[in-house]
Parts: sequence; C-alpha cells; structure tokens
Amino acid sequence: MAFFLETLLGGLMAGMLYSLVALGFVLIYKASGVFNFAQGAMVLFAALAMARFSQWIPQWLGLESKILGNVLAFAVAAALMFVLAWLIERFVLRHLVNQEGVTLLMATLGITYFIDGLGQTIFGSDIYQIDVGMPKDPIFLMEGMFEGGVLVNLEDVYAACVAALLVIVLSLFFQKTGTGRALRAVADDHQAAQSIGIPLNRIWVIVWFVAGITALVAGIIWGSKMGVQFSLTTVALRALPVIILGGLTSVPGAIIGGLIIGVGEKLSEVYLGPYVGGGIEIWFAYVLALVFLLFRPQGLFGEKIIDRV
Repeated sequence: MAFFLETLLGGLMAGMLYSLVALGFVLIYKASGVFNFAQGAMVLFAALAMARFSQWIPQWLGLESKILGNVLAFAVAAALMFVLAWLIERFVLRHLVNQEGVTLLMATLGITYFIDGLGQTIFGSDIYQIDVGMPKDPIFLMEGMFEGGVLVNLEDVYAACVAALLVIVLSLFFQKTGTGRALRAVADDHQAAQSIGIPLNRIWVIVWFVAGITALVAGIIWGSKMGVQFSLTTVALRALPVIILGGLTSVPGAIIGGLIIGVGEKLSEVYLGPYVGGGIEIWFAYVLALVFLLFRPQGLFGEKIIDRV
C-alpha cells in the first residue's frame, strides 16, 4: 500500500506540472481562439531568462543575498515576458485580427522559431541551473501507518503547491475580474468585442503576458528539477494530451486533465510496464488523448460546438 501511495503522489505532483504548462495553451486559446504552438518556446525562453539573470544580477549589483538576487531575476524575467507579449501583439497579432484560425496557428509557429533563436542569441545554448531554494531531499510520511513510511520528494511537493496556487489565482482572474470576462468575450467574437468597446490589442497583450508568467513559473520549476536546456521545449508536447483530455477552453479542465495524465502515466508504468517490457509512460498520455479525440473531442470540460446550417 505504501508503494502505491508513493506512485500515486508522484503522479499527482507530475500532473500538476503538466497542468501548469497546459494552462498557457488554454489562456491563449480562450483569448484568441488559436492554438499557441509557441508555448513550449516561451517556457524555455522564460527559464533561460531566470537562470541567466539570477547569475548576472548579483554580479552586477554586488549582492550577497541569493534570495534577493532570485527575486530581482524573477522581476526582470517577468518584465521581459511583458516586452515579448507587447512585441508579439504589435508586430504579429495586430495585423491578423479576424483572420482564419489556421493563419494565426501558422503565426504561432513562426513565433516559436523566433523565440528559440532569440533565447540562444541573448542567453546562450549551454545547460544552466536554477536554484530558488526548493529542498532536494526526500522525506518519509505516515511512518506510523506503514512500515518504512511513504517516500515523497519534497521538491515535488513545493512545486505542486506553487502550481496549485497559480491555478487558483488564474481561475479567480477569469471568473471574477472584468479583464477576465473581457478575455472570454474576445475569444468568442473579435468584432463583437470591439463593437462594445473592449480594446482588443490591450487584451491580447494582457493574455500573452499572463501566459508568459505561467511559462516563467513552469520554466523555473522544470529548470530547478532538470536544468535549463533546450529539451525544455518538448515539455509542451507532454501538455498536449492534457488539454485534449480537459478541453481547450477550460482552466479547471487543464488541472483535472493534468492530474489524470500524471497519475495514469505513473500507475501504468509501475503496474503494467513489467508485463509489456516497459515504456508505457512514454505513450500512455497520447493513446488516452486519441481515445478522447475519437469519442469526446471537446474533452471533459470543453465546450461542445454545434454548427447549424
């Protein structure tokens, strides 16, 4: 039972990290109605910015406090994500208002390669470390209930808590604020939103900036665990089944989908992997996503679209 709980908790924590990346896709889609292929590149760019500025700023300012250096690095990286959001809106999205979805989709592909190249140009292409003080040592829980206790990685616990907090804040932002409601209106119909006075350009800057902050938090967590390297862009591919499962338009769906994928990967690998030679964790999420595409393409919480002619 203890081993099952360890596997279950590991899956839930991995699922929260998947959800964090998936949220970036959901945010952009809710505001523009387009699938943002650049989200993975944004995670990498934000992680590179955090890693490099956390090294550079203490040297520039002569700081001895690592905490203060990390806080300043986060602030500068967040400001950089805002500048990036403004540039994307000013030079790309502003000229594609009311265009077909495939046009915006191809634009995000171009943005992906631009951000990848820009990140290498500014920050270099080595492997960098992010140290934000999250503990690396595992701990044992429920030792009184199970012999030896349940082994839990404390870093994963901290990361899951941060991801959960961000998810709650974003959910409240969309549901309770005027800007959040304006974002939903823009996603439904660009022209109608403009006709009632919603500033489309400003809304797009806001949503890309919020997605950038989400990418920054995800990049910090993944970079702290694995190091900042260009394979981080593939993290977005792990989030694709999450948004297919939860629904492209649902913030809660991104969370539930991530938890299901995370737990399903871990349990299937541990309990079914030995019978089929292993490797289930690699393809489990994509097979599950394919099943949903066949039988429920809008996902668990997505909006079902019915076209009447």
